[in-house]
Amino acid sequence: MPLPHPPALPGDSGVLDVGDGHRVHWEAYGDLAGKPALVVHGGPGSGRSATAHRLFDPARYRVVLFDQRGCGRSTPHAGESASRGLRDNTTHHLVADMELLREHLGVQRWLLFGGSWGSTLILAYAQRHPERVSEIVITGVTTTRRSEIDWLYRGAGRFFPEQWDRFRAGAFGEAGDGDVVAAYSRLLNDPDPRVHEKAAADWCAWEDAVLSLEPAGSPGFYTGRPDKARLALTRICAHYFSHGAWLEEGELIREAHRLAGIPGVLVHGRLDLGSPLTTAWELARAWPGVRLIVEDEAGHLGGGAMHAHIRDALDRFAAL
Repeated sequence: MPLPHPPALPGDSGVLDVGDGHRVHWEAYGDLAGKPALVVHGGPGSGRSATAHRLFDPARYRVVLFDQRGCGRSTPHAGESASRGLRDNTTHHLVADMELLREHLGVQRWLLFGGSWGSTLILAYAQRHPERVSEIVITGVTTTRRSEIDWLYRGAGRFFPEQWDRFRAGAFGEAGDGDVVAAYSRLLNDPDPRVHEKAAADWCAWEDAVLSLEPAGSPGFYTGRPDKARLALTRICAHYFSHGAWLEEGELIREAHRLAGIPGVLVHGRLDLGSPLTTAWELARAWPGVRLIVEDEAGHLGGGAMHAHIRDALDRFAAL
C-alpha cells in the first residue's frame, strides 16, 4: 500500500544547539499552523525517516522530524568520531533535547509518533512530560529492557543458529562468549578502521538476519546503508543497549500509569521476531485507556496493513 500523502519539501527547518557541543537538525512539514506532531525515529542512531511525514494529512498537521544526537544531519556525527558523537548521548539527553525543541518551536502540546527505539524514547519523554503530550501513536513497541536486548542479540539466535554463530564469533572469535553487545560496543569504538568497519558489518548482518523472515523484509535493510550512516547506527545502538538505555529495568512499563488521560494507539506485528508482541501486550495492560492493534501478517518493518492502522489513528487524532 502506498503512503497516503505525496512527497513534500519542508516548510521550515533549522539546527538547534542543545548544549554539550551537540546541534540537532530538524524539519517541519505540512500546515505550519496545524496540529503539532513530532516523529521520533528508531535505531537508536537511524536518523529521521525521509517518508514518515507522508503518513500525516498535510492540511491538518504541522509535522516535525528531527535527527537525534550523533546521527543524520545532527552534529557531531558518531559515524565520523565516536568519542564526540557518543559524548553526552543518553536517553535522558534525548528527552531534554525534545523538550528544548518543543520550546524552540513554540509548541504547547504535540502528538508523538514513532516505532522501535522511537517508542522507548516516546515513552520516556511522555512519562516525564505528560502535560506536553496530546496523543501517542507507536508501532513496533519496545521499551529497551535488558531482557528485550538479550532476546534480540542472543535469544533470537535459536531461529538463526548459523547467523548467530557468526555474530558471536565476530565479537569473541570462534570459541569465545560473553556479553555480545558490550563486546561490539568496544569493537565499534576501536580507532582502527579495519576493526570498527568489520564490527559494523557483522552487527548489521545479524540485524538483517532477524528481519529476513518478515513479509516486508528485504535483503540489506541494514547492511545496505552508506558507511557513515551504518557506523553511526551501530555505534549508537551498541552504546545505548550496553547501558540498558540508562533506564531501570521495566521502568517504562512500571510507570505507564503516568500516561493515563493521553489517548494512545499501539500497532504491533505478530510476526515481529526482533521485538516480540509480549512487550506491547504488557504495556497495553499497564497504560490506562490505550488501544493495542495486533496485525497478524506483519513484522517489525510493518507493511500496508500497519500503515493503514497508523493513518486511521492519525486522521482520528487530527480532529482532537
